[in-house]
Amino acid sequence: MNMSIADIRKDYTLKSLSENDVLHNPVQQFEIWWNEAVNSEIDEVNAMTLATVKANHSPVARMVLLKDFSTDGFTFFTNYLSAKGEQLFTNPNAAICFFWKELQRQVRIEGVVENVSEQVSDDYFNSRPIGSKLGAWASPQSKVVASRSILEENEKNYSKEFGNDIKRPAHWGGYILKPNYFEFWQGRSNRLHDRICYTLEKNEWLTARLAP
Repeated sequence: MNMSIADIRKDYTLKSLSENDVLHNPVQQFEIWWNEAVNSEIDEVNAMTLATVKANHSPVARMVLLKDFSTDGFTFFTNYLSAKGEQLFTNPNAAICFFWKELQRQVRIEGVVENVSEQVSDDYFNSRPIGSKLGAWASPQSKVVASRSILEENEKNYSKEFGNDIKRPAHWGGYILKPNYFEFWQGRSNRLHDRICYTLEKNEWLTARLAP
């Protein structure tokens, strides 16, 4: 074993989390933690791990950016023809995870993913910088390309074609993860962390404490 890695550890002492601390609705509880994370000026506070499932049932995880959340769910955007898009089409069950190390907190959320409306996708796409809009056209996301020059040439060609009037490609848009499970994790000393979970049963959120 590489002891220089195994010896890396940090004791968590900032805060605690009890059943009496959390709200009945997990989205409202997430909003409290979200606002605290934003106010802490965490770099890329909206970065989250998205886990999906391949056709052979093996898991895949990558970082994406949260773009909105509400009682309806958690919204992000991507290429529908990408690997994650194809995986979500086959199996819409997914999970997201936020880790805000500055607050010694993690939030895990599981649920079922659906496409957002075309209007929501259009509105967000139209708010993006021109370069990001061109990138959505230029990149055949997750597909093998011979070299970076192909992407750069695609970008150049689409820039000439569209100018500043860049419409959203049909293969690009938003997803909303509609949650059925939350877990709020607060780091505690000696690895006796606080874990409060919410499970959706018959349209009601039930809370419980999990052992660390």
